[in-house]
Amino acid sequence: MNKIDYPFDRQHLWHPYSSMRHPASVFGITSASGATLTRDNGQTLIDGTSSWWACIHGYQHPAIVNAMQQQLQQLTHVMFGGITHEAAIELGRQLLTLLPSSLTKVFLADSGSIAVEVALKMALQYWQGRKAPQKQKILTIRHGYHGDTFAAMSVCDPDEGMHTMFGDNVTPQLFAPAPMSRFGDPVSAADIDGLQQLLEQHHHHIAALILEPIMQGAGAMWFYSAGYLKAARELCDRYQVLLIADEIATGFGRTGALFACDHAGINPDIMCVGKALTGGYISLAATICSDEVAAGISDSPAGAFMHGPTFMANPLACSAASASLALIANNEWRLQVSAIEQQLKHELANAAQLPAVKEVRVLGAVGVLELHNAVNTSVLQNEFVKRGVWVRPFSRFIYIMPPYIITAAELSKLTHAMLEVAALLPKMAMSSTPTSHGWKSGLIAQTAKN
Repeated sequence: MNKIDYPFDRQHLWHPYSSMRHPASVFGITSASGATLTRDNGQTLIDGTSSWWACIHGYQHPAIVNAMQQQLQQLTHVMFGGITHEAAIELGRQLLTLLPSSLTKVFLADSGSIAVEVALKMALQYWQGRKAPQKQKILTIRHGYHGDTFAAMSVCDPDEGMHTMFGDNVTPQLFAPAPMSRFGDPVSAADIDGLQQLLEQHHHHIAALILEPIMQGAGAMWFYSAGYLKAARELCDRYQVLLIADEIATGFGRTGALFACDHAGINPDIMCVGKALTGGYISLAATICSDEVAAGISDSPAGAFMHGPTFMANPLACSAASASLALIANNEWRLQVSAIEQQLKHELANAAQLPAVKEVRVLGAVGVLELHNAVNTSVLQNEFVKRGVWVRPFSRFIYIMPPYIITAAELSKLTHAMLEVAALLPKMAMSSTPTSHGWKSGLIAQTAKN
């Protein structure tokens, strides 16, 4: 059995959203298969997070592993500047068969945050090319999350985000009220009015509206009305503002539609995808835009789009993505996600009766228990590990986004653990004080000292 050097890890390796003075607890994983992680002590954990929502086909899927192994024997990496390769071309072909026909130009980036950076830069350069260089502001909605790099951070929630932490280094943007109309309900006039007022007042200076379509993920775990998304598209057209759909968390079936924009029947001008793009096997993201956006960028004073990551269109990542998209294209995910949704609705329903639970929400392969109070992530995480599952709560949310290939029995183990731990909350001495890191919605919440 592999040995994990925990003292070295604790002393030298910085984990996401953690303190090096008081490192958070970590669990050593030595292997993974299907929906199961295996710890260094031999315990198996059913993964309820898909490794931060990315590993939709499960671990060690033979189609993706074989594609990566074949690519390793041929071409692992080559710069994309002045060079192209079949792995990138094939991936581009597959993406365009899945995406709305209006999205035609593919920029392959390193990660989700970079895909958002690229989208924002595209919007700014587009308006330069259309002789409207004053359009430099970005409009977004509250409770959103779009990444940790600086431009992406500027369009995360302004209250629970990192704006105050990094001060004037974060570009001030415009924030519309978060839509309160629920998914499945008509959109309220109040929701639309708040967005319209900002567009009416500031459209001469707004380059784009960016939002997470239908599902606000790390900022709120909230599912909002498709009518709001449709209205946002109409308002952007009316006020000549580009619409950017951040589908990094929602894309490739997570909400029950191939892309969350499909729930509203709208096409964005720019779309960001990532996470599940490669099935979660290796980092890759893409920003895709329309012919018109690409033309505007090409007509800008620079005459070219000014971005080029070193590992752009990495062949190994492209081959993994092609294999993942081939699995998506066979449409088995529709049956898988539908079955997960029905099981989540049935098995989580009783959680609404628990004193600590404010509301139960389910959409596609996403199940959420919103609690009345914030929780201590490390303490609850230990409770879940005791029950043989990997669930990582944050802020006021216990949620799961399991791999699509999870079995009904495995999913039941996850949902039962969620109910058991939620039932324990009134008896536990949990901190209810939100951390200053609420912007990531927990992926960090409070951590206990070891």
